[in-house]
Amino acid sequence: MSKPTAAKFGKNVNRLRNLANLTQEQLSERADISRRYLQMIEAGKYVPTIEVASRLRMALKLTWDELLRGI
Repeated sequence: MSKPTAAKFGKNVNRLRNLANLTQEQLSERADISRRYLQMIEAGKYVPTIEVASRLRMALKLTWDELLRGI
């Protein structure tokens, strides 16, 4: 994933998390990742593995299409 793509993915996660009315702490707990890791993903600084992306998708109760829209 390129840096622009990582940034778009991070923005999607942030937007979708807010739409779900979840804090970073709540989403990170549901996805079984650290809050710091989630912060860095949302900031576009870390590229999640497919496993982590899948956990975020499931925690947010989304389809892959919804999670990756616009990327």
